[in-house]
Amino acid sequence: MEKTLQSELIYGGRRLRLHRDEVEFPSGKRTFREVVVHPGAAAVVPVTKGGEVFLVKQFRYAVGSELYEIPAGTIEKGESPEQCAVRELREEAGLIARNIEKLGQFYTSPGVMNEVMHLYRATNLIVTEREPEEGMTVVRMKLGEVVDKIRKGEILDAKTICGIFWVIWGVPHKEAY
Repeated sequence: MEKTLQSELIYGGRRLRLHRDEVEFPSGKRTFREVVVHPGAAAVVPVTKGGEVFLVKQFRYAVGSELYEIPAGTIEKGESPEQCAVRELREEAGLIARNIEKLGQFYTSPGVMNEVMHLYRATNLIVTEREPEEGMTVVRMKLGEVVDKIRKGEILDAKTICGIFWVIWGVPHKEAY
């Protein structure tokens, strides 16, 4: 286990912070770690009784491409992961869920950041009127079509892939959540 010797804040933004930490291994060897500190996020797989899923198609600047994604967002201060999932479902997809169930959680990129993604399934959906966020399109697809897009490399977003497969095949160690 690495022991933190010192931590330097390199950048502090609205949603994340970047630290450069000096650490020491049990052997005494020292090195540096750059760590992105994130408040966590929640994502939700909205599934209809007929086996359709609502996805959001949006341009992601960091990868320079449009991606299909399940609704998701950063947990706001004072907000629970479930409240975040419910909020994002309404804001991004214009949906309200009568039932929401936690599927699990995972680290998004543990080599460089501490973000935990909380994943939910939303069912018994009600479509609301909403003004779409700029650059966002809501797409409704059969679950099988979503799986085909994953297989073809047309869906590359990790939380979406994880969410779809957890909905289809179940969640390992669900009792931990």
